[in-house]
Amino acid sequence: MEKLVIEVRINEYASRNRNANVPFSPAEICEEAVQCWRAGASIVHYHARDPHTGAPSAQAEVYAETARRIRDQTDLLVMPTLGAWTLPSPDARMSHIIEMAKDPATKPDFAPIDMGTSNVDVFDTRNRRFMTDETVYMNTTKTLQYFARTIREAGVRPVAVLWNVSAIRATAAFVEAGLFAQPLYAEIVLTEGGLFAGNPGTVRGLDAMVDFMPANPHFEWTVMCTGGNLFPVVGAAIARGGHIAIGLGDYPYSEFGTPRNGELVERVALMARQVGREVATPSDARRILGLS
Repeated sequence: MEKLVIEVRINEYASRNRNANVPFSPAEICEEAVQCWRAGASIVHYHARDPHTGAPSAQAEVYAETARRIRDQTDLLVMPTLGAWTLPSPDARMSHIIEMAKDPATKPDFAPIDMGTSNVDVFDTRNRRFMTDETVYMNTTKTLQYFARTIREAGVRPVAVLWNVSAIRATAAFVEAGLFAQPLYAEIVLTEGGLFAGNPGTVRGLDAMVDFMPANPHFEWTVMCTGGNLFPVVGAAIARGGHIAIGLGDYPYSEFGTPRNGELVERVALMARQVGREVATPSDARRILGLS
């Protein structure tokens, strides 16, 4: 079994309401990334944020400064997000990736592509009502093909983000079409907290996705849980040969007080070692995921 690749999902669009340790500025993201690297992470995924308010930022220079700081202090593989679907065009959603790729010091290793369209309205279980009812995360096949081609032309590796079984099937078709290379780094998205776009954050929810993972093309899959605690499925993912993507960006982990990202990575690394699975260094992750 391959070594365990741990990706830290360091901030996403998370607020500080439930955990004040969510990093916003490039300096804060870098500080967290260094701690996670020391704890066993090999990939860092981040969103650019306004350093004062935490509002989402689409500025290429903020993304680039963050990557440069991380690269100065670690050998982590760097994965900035694509821009949100609320931006005006597919070009706008990935303009920062293109700009970052022009400079070897800031060039991303990966860029994630959400492989399908999803309803992302959130249900308020306490009041038994939807908080929104028309929020669609739109990703047409034409847009996804554009992302895949443009990311690869920039010398960056696309990552397939899988919210459901149809996304697995579409991703396999992208491999057949020459849009994705093997081995493919693919991320299973489980969802909790009133978000129904993915399977629930349980072992059964994970297995329903893993059962559809093809032997060919070769997927190196990882799992995350948006809106919920990932630890109920961490052991199962480790045992099944998968990898782990975890962080305060997805969930505040109030069960542990107000942890930092590095503490979450440390817990995952300990769980892996307790069952005899080694944790991948960034160099190991490059080999496992087919990067030069």
